[in-house]
Amino acid sequence: MKHLLKSLLIALLFSQTLMAQTIKKAEKAQAGYYRMKFGDYQIIALSDGTLPLPAEDILLNISKEQISKLMAKNYVRKNEASVNAYLIDTGSKLILVDAGTSELYGPSLGFLPNSIRAAGYQPEDIDAVLITHIHTDHTGGLMDGNKMVFPNAKIYISKPEVDFWLGKGQKEKAAKRLAPYFDEAQLKVGPYLKAGKVVTFNYDKDLFPGIKPIATPGHTPGHSFFLLENKGEKMMFWGDIMHVAEVQFPNPEVAITFDIDPVAAVAQRKKAFAEAAEQGYWIASDHISFPGIGHIWSAGSGYVLIPIPYQYQ
Repeated sequence: MKHLLKSLLIALLFSQTLMAQTIKKAEKAQAGYYRMKFGDYQIIALSDGTLPLPAEDILLNISKEQISKLMAKNYVRKNEASVNAYLIDTGSKLILVDAGTSELYGPSLGFLPNSIRAAGYQPEDIDAVLITHIHTDHTGGLMDGNKMVFPNAKIYISKPEVDFWLGKGQKEKAAKRLAPYFDEAQLKVGPYLKAGKVVTFNYDKDLFPGIKPIATPGHTPGHSFFLLENKGEKMMFWGDIMHVAEVQFPNPEVAITFDIDPVAAVAQRKKAFAEAAEQGYWIASDHISFPGIGHIWSAGSGYVLIPIPYQYQ
């Protein structure tokens, strides 16, 4: 009887320990991907993680009081910027839009490779990476130390963007505050450029069937949208046209300190918002709360985001 009670006690303790470990693990876990059908294709939103971004310190053309009111209205106590990427599975090609951060922005980011694997793919499977711009929350994940994360992919970047960040003498001509971005561009994009894996484009044709780059300079000189069309469906990948949804949707004129040309960036944002609302197509944005996909409606002088409804697939 003693042995039986002892066995039952050990089993109970083991069960409680296992349950505690499971709960602890569940508390740490977050969904790293979201899958949606798009015509004949699949689009998989991929999370690289989130980054605390103090909106009051980085947004322009708006007072701190107005920012605080808008954040409170949306029940946001602490702004966490999502860093999203998007995988387009055409059936014959795997095309990634933007590449996350890797180690550059701290422990709450750098999870893109894990999200790719969780979605059922490997980084080595990727055929092409479309880069909206060379800021390293979009290109940092191209490299893991000295290792190419996407060794079998071509990296597609607009020619104006490559010329600005990787052109000879450009760092010396630019504002000093931009110097770290030039260094990181060399660190993260440079190895692909040296290996002949970077393909530049000038917006004059589709990069792949149904995938067209759209020039949207302002945030950076060669910032690009990517338009995807298939079977009557349409989605625009926005990159960094906006960073704080709670503030910039109702106030598109609000810029951010990261913009190279804030005036041009504001103009591009207003144009993008108006077109998406008028035409009703999908938008996918790197810094809208994950999965970052939805539609927008016009609302007075601003806009409202309608997030994608959850569907199990």
